[in-house]
Amino acid sequence: MSSLMQRALGEDWDKLPPALQTHYQFGVTTDTGHMDIEYPRFMQGYLSVLRVFGALVNRRGHHLPTVVEKKNIGERQYWRRTITYPDGKTVCFNSFWISAGDNHLIEFVNPVLGLQMAVHVQDGALHYRGVRFIVKLGPLRLPIPEWLVLGHTSIEEKAVDDTHFTMDFRLTHPLLGQVFRYAGVFAATSE
Repeated sequence: MSSLMQRALGEDWDKLPPALQTHYQFGVTTDTGHMDIEYPRFMQGYLSVLRVFGALVNRRGHHLPTVVEKKNIGERQYWRRTITYPDGKTVCFNSFWISAGDNHLIEFVNPVLGLQMAVHVQDGALHYRGVRFIVKLGPLRLPIPEWLVLGHTSIEEKAVDDTHFTMDFRLTHPLLGQVFRYAGVFAATSE
């Protein structure tokens, strides 16, 4: 069976290196690594409010041990990110992904709030481009321009070798600049 990412990329799936194919393959996968989380001080209150709704992470840190577990149930892919801080506290950031047709995916951080993204492969790297935020009310998907919420989303993932990859997620607001970033290096494994 093909994964959501495989269907979104179509023929470009074959251009992904093995580490990224393992990261996105259908079934149960686990990525283990370390991540940096950074954002400007003025974002703390806003991120704390968003965190109540399950969005993003509202605590900074560097070289934080992180485990990302993914599994498919029906047409959804569920993500569970567990980040461990030096004081022993953990933060979980959960979401689920669905197909939005063509090369688009929507990541929902709760049943109502999501981010629609377009994906493509360029020079062996996987690129995401934020399209819009989504508010789901029953069968309706109401679009919200990125600039009204947090700014433009971009993600780049590159293979380091056959099992490791880097991930760099950024939110850049047209007036405020970069308002959030998390990035890291992971080893991808599958069951």
